[in-house]
Amino acid sequence: MFDTIEKLLILQDRDRKIHRLKQELAHIPPERENYRSNAATARGRLETIRNRLKQIESERKRLELEVEAKKSQIEKYANQQLQTRKNEEYRALANEIENCKGEIRRVEDGEIELMEQAENGQKELAQAAAAMAAADKNSENEIAQLDQREQNLKKELEMLEAGRAELAAAVEEPVRNRYERLFRSKGDNVVVGVAHGVCGGCHMKLPAQVLVTCRSQKQIVSCINCGRILYYSRDMEMAPV
Repeated sequence: MFDTIEKLLILQDRDRKIHRLKQELAHIPPERENYRSNAATARGRLETIRNRLKQIESERKRLELEVEAKKSQIEKYANQQLQTRKNEEYRALANEIENCKGEIRRVEDGEIELMEQAENGQKELAQAAAAMAAADKNSENEIAQLDQREQNLKKELEMLEAGRAELAAAVEEPVRNRYERLFRSKGDNVVVGVAHGVCGGCHMKLPAQVLVTCRSQKQIVSCINCGRILYYSRDMEMAPV
């Protein structure tokens, strides 16, 4: 194989590995944040249930006070009944007492409903607490694995990047500059083989003269369609020229 092409392929292989590692590293922070977000969501749900239970308890106490107030009113009306000698006033007080008793029944029904809500809420609270504990544990374990993976990837990337300069220096500067421009614009498939008379990058058919020049392996040949650097391999079937 043409010496320069061979050096370019070695450099491209190194750059592909570096690119892959950088992509993997770029995915780690969002993954880490996702696990933290899941744990935060579980904590938020638990806190929401706790607040709802506090509101239920506060409302229940308010209703208790309301019942006590109505009972005091009943006692007051009953004392007034004992003191009055007018049938009309007595009946009016009796009506007030019945109204208070009705209000007490209504409030007590509300208390029962709140007690049922509190009971269900306690079950939800236990489930939410268990879910939060599981989410926290899962988040902690997954983040620890991500941290270790990130550390390993960074070490591997550092080693690959440390040796890249030497590989790049082995390629003539004009060719290297062209390769690096293509790598930035075309991605990590820059130096491509020719198979069945088409470019291994854009898969467009190549003119016969380009195929002949490529087969001679005497100079750098570019695809006339995409600009990628072409090389010929005897393992590839060439179109008749």
